[in-house]
Amino acid sequence: HVQLVEPGGGSVQAGGSLRLSCVASGYTSPMNMGWFRRLPGQEREGVALVNSDGSAGYADSVVGRFTISKDNAKNTLYLQMNSLTPEDSAMYYCAADHNWSQMVSGRGVDYWGQGTQVTVS
Repeated sequence: HVQLVEPGGGSVQAGGSLRLSCVASGYTSPMNMGWFRRLPGQEREGVALVNSDGSAGYADSVVGRFTISKDNAKNTLYLQMNSLTPEDSAMYYCAADHNWSQMVSGRGVDYWGQGTQVTVS
């Protein structure tokens, strides 16, 4: 089965930048991938998605600040986060699914990373 591991996370002051990574294994074919986050006391929400063909989309709250990318040779997904604010503090999770509709809705997603904490002060 597919496994997703998220090294990284960390703390940064407002206005700073961080890059999250998600290392994938167990792929048998290209998958849709994305990043979700859970803010303190709130439900999980979608942040950025990239489909198996490379097309990306973003939540309105992060447009212009976050960039999702992937390095297929390294089996790694990235989330570059710039101009961070305290409102971005959350647990961030990478995800993968062969079904695009499941990724867009965030419901029934097949594979999840363990999560990594991002704290902006």
